[in-house]
Amino acid sequence: MPDSNAQYRGRFAPSPTGPLHLGSLIAAVASYLDARSCGGTWLVRMDDLDPPREEPGAAQCILLSLQGHGLHWDESVMWQSERAPAYTAALEELATRDHLFCCDCTRAMLGPGGSCRDRCKPRQMTVTKPCATRVSVPDNCQIHFTDQLQGPQHISLGEQFPDFVVKRKDRLDAYQLAVVVDDAEQAITHVVRGSDLLDSTPRQIFLQQLLGYRSPKYCHLPVITNSQGQKLSKQHHAPALDDKLAPANLRGALKFLQQTAPPLPLTTVQQILSFAIGHWSPRRIPATLAIPESSLVS
Repeated sequence: MPDSNAQYRGRFAPSPTGPLHLGSLIAAVASYLDARSCGGTWLVRMDDLDPPREEPGAAQCILLSLQGHGLHWDESVMWQSERAPAYTAALEELATRDHLFCCDCTRAMLGPGGSCRDRCKPRQMTVTKPCATRVSVPDNCQIHFTDQLQGPQHISLGEQFPDFVVKRKDRLDAYQLAVVVDDAEQAITHVVRGSDLLDSTPRQIFLQQLLGYRSPKYCHLPVITNSQGQKLSKQHHAPALDDKLAPANLRGALKFLQQTAPPLPLTTVQQILSFAIGHWSPRRIPATLAIPESSLVS
């Protein structure tokens, strides 16, 4: 594991459910510029934990698109699909400390926030398979952190999420656990990502506390939404980026982030990114959760 006292270490962690689109490019550009402007390290991790949702060839397509946009990463790409032993070790540690329980609830049985809410914990000897593994959250658990864009966050985690899944019923490792284990392994100090993951952060901080990991600093960007107010994503038919238009795509991402526009004589991705690194100003990003795609139209 890299030295936890090292300089800024950021990452971009896409899921290979489809090719890179404008929404994911915005997150990649912001995390890249934040790292590079600090003279830090920028990593890419492929969140390929969910084979049923993955599109064949999407992972390599994403990596090629990043390179085509001049977003070159440091170190080797980490693949979550190769990290099962590390997740198992973390689960064993949590189980040893009696933080886990098995749950055979169907979706229809789950309460608010997708929680079991003590239906299964008292009857562990009679829980049937297949079952999920959940982590218990104390009723009085409060999580406090300051998001670098969205400001102070105070969450009554024990009320909102009295328990949550760390191993799925289909025996796939859950996102919340995997991202915590991998951020610790890569000694990530700063996480810059979309606001759609803001409500995941308290659960991740809780797991970090249980496992004795340091928490990174978090910055949750506004997500770009379509005309129906939906986050731009493959699920909502976001068009794939045309890598041949990489300079224009970068300018669009910078405009969304309300950064200083690179002068028009700068035409290559290298020139545009070099300018953007030198003029990167997170304070210019709107402290809101979503911005419509229509805002990019001049």
